[in-house]
Amino acid sequence: MRAKAIGTVILLSIVTLAGFACGGGEAPSMIAFVSDREGNYEIYVMDADGSNLTRITNHQAQDWSPLWSPDDDILTFVSDRAGNEEIYVVDADGSNLTNLTNNQAQDLAPSWSPDGSKIAFSSDRDGNAEVYVMDADGSNQTRLTNNPANDWLPSWSPDESKIAFLSDRDGNVEIYVIDTDGSNQTNLTNDPAQDWDPLWSPDEDKIAFSSDRDGNVEIYVMDGDGSNLTNLTNNPAGDGLPSWSPDTSKIAFVSDRDDNSEVYVMDADGFNLTNLTNNPAEDSMPSWSPDESKIAFVSDRDDNVEIYVMDKDGSNLTNLTNNPAGDGMPSWSP
Repeated sequence: MRAKAIGTVILLSIVTLAGFACGGGEAPSMIAFVSDREGNYEIYVMDADGSNLTRITNHQAQDWSPLWSPDDDILTFVSDRAGNEEIYVVDADGSNLTNLTNNQAQDLAPSWSPDGSKIAFSSDRDGNAEVYVMDADGSNQTRLTNNPANDWLPSWSPDESKIAFLSDRDGNVEIYVIDTDGSNQTNLTNDPAQDWDPLWSPDEDKIAFSSDRDGNVEIYVMDGDGSNLTNLTNNPAGDGLPSWSPDTSKIAFVSDRDDNSEVYVMDADGFNLTNLTNNPAEDSMPSWSPDESKIAFVSDRDDNVEIYVMDKDGSNLTNLTNNPAGDGMPSWSP
């Protein structure tokens, strides 16, 4: 993936919903994000109020998809600096950069296990996209799926017993789960429509996801075994990119029901829907702070893509990045 493609990844989150194919204590101190302010995509870290901006990577290649480790000491990210997409880790101060995958294939979509000991990821090193897992230092890389179709975008369950992932092995994109040793692969959605964006609830009981099974993109929720499927949004517009609040009581998401992409929040049962952003610009990619008090998101309301933060009721909107470059992919430290 080169600069143009990476820019598409970042900007896609604010451009359109039609293309959807993704408690307690003090507020976290840092947000990692991606910016092209130096001419290429690099990883930056800032305090949650936008201060103390620090460039973490410094390379002419493209770096993207920052994700904090559960102990917030380390960031994983994807880079093409080796000539192909690899998964790297770096300390939060930019030191100890390490290529974990070190393979000629494409290695993407890292996902930390909740205890920080392992990382699941996608790789096409065996000719098609499969789900792999490795220790946090890159050792013991193991292929979990083994199918001629494509399996990608792994996501750990909070209790670490299962990994959800996407697969097109049935001719359309479905959500599967697998035990962490590769056993018990199960199709949870089992529908001829397209299902994607699986996100485990923090209490481990449910999975929110996006689907076009009703003719437009909606947000659904199901139990972890695929039962009790419910359409939460049930609107002719496009609704997607669900994000659970840490206490599981609410879901933030993106909708174009007002003719542009806005950030909404609803109760976990679909009630009490509220438009938080309410602006003619494109707002997307909502992400809750770990203490649930704030939501970060991306917006082009200042004519370029910036990272904003607001209180969970939509008040106290603040532009954190405030730079003419493109800034996106916000990731809160735990």
